Amino acid sequence: MLRYIIRRILYMIPTMIGISFLTFMIIQLPPGDFLTTMLAYIADSTQGGITEALEQKMRVQYGLDKPLIVQYWKWISGIVFRGDFGPSFGWGVPVSQLIGDTMGLTLMVSLCSLIFVWGVSLPIGIYSAVNRYSATDHLFTLIGFLGLAIPNFLLALALMVFGYSVLGVRVGGLFSPEFMHVDWSWDKFVDLLGHIWIPVIVIGTSGTAALIRIMRANLADELEKPYVVTARAKGLPEWKILFKYPVRIAMNPFVSTIGWILPSLISGVTITAIVLNLPTSGPILIQALIAQDMYLAGSFIFLLSILTLFGMLISDILLALLDPRIRFN
Repeated sequence: MLRYIIRRILYMIPTMIGISFLTFMIIQLPPGDFLTTMLAYIADSTQGGITEALEQKMRVQYGLDKPLIVQYWKWISGIVFRGDFGPSFGWGVPVSQLIGDTMGLTLMVSLCSLIFVWGVSLPIGIYSAVNRYSATDHLFTLIGFLGLAIPNFLLALALMVFGYSVLGVRVGGLFSPEFMHVDWSWDKFVDLLGHIWIPVIVIGTSGTAALIRIMRANLADELEKPYVVTARAKGLPEWKILFKYPVRIAMNPFVSTIGWILPSLISGVTITAIVLNLPTSGPILIQALIAQDMYLAGSFIFLLSILTLFGMLISDILLALLDPRIRFN
């Protein structure tokens, strides 16, 4: 197992290099760059423009006069050797500062959403598989289909309207107004816990509904296998029959989703984050892509790609521990 983990980590190094290069080049594919976008905004707002000499000076200042391969090397070497992700042209601050300000809250919301998804879908999926075609199973099936059909951002909008018009409370954000721009304290943490459950439920709804159906289908299939029938014939307790092997095998899709659910929870709920006014990385990434803020957008996409690689590594390790058939092969 240790040799396998080391080999996988070594394989990840050239993969990360290739991802970083492709990320940087793909961001540069649209015509123009950040300076072009900024000059167009200046021309629209001032009914004029700037001189060509000033434009060239600004291009040199931002380092946009260099070839793309030189710009890429400056960016990736700064990350590898100095931990410097470069400057954000649009925000005027280092990219590492923006990442530090938003990634912590983003990971907190994502991990809480992941715990919610697993904590709800696993027991419901097991119950539905064991009690197939019962009234409760049909109810959970209906709720699951509704969760899959309703987009997260639409659910967020409906929740905001309901909270404001019926309950008279403000739904959105992760902090109360008095805690938004203050340093961390126990009171601020408690205030965060009072707000975070709303985005967690909204973000986790579709994932929960999908995993309930996956768990139900896989476990129902396993419960019909001959080894389960044999275990029942030997007189083993039903709970032991259920959790000894069928649930472990049916959990394989749960574990295998870690590879894509980590980055998707961070980047895939961007519209929901905008609707709920969440201070997470999604809205900043959208702004960076629109403005062609290459260092900021490239750094976020690069970090999401690294999360994908590590998520896949964690998935493979957990699958090997969970299922002996995988470990022995």
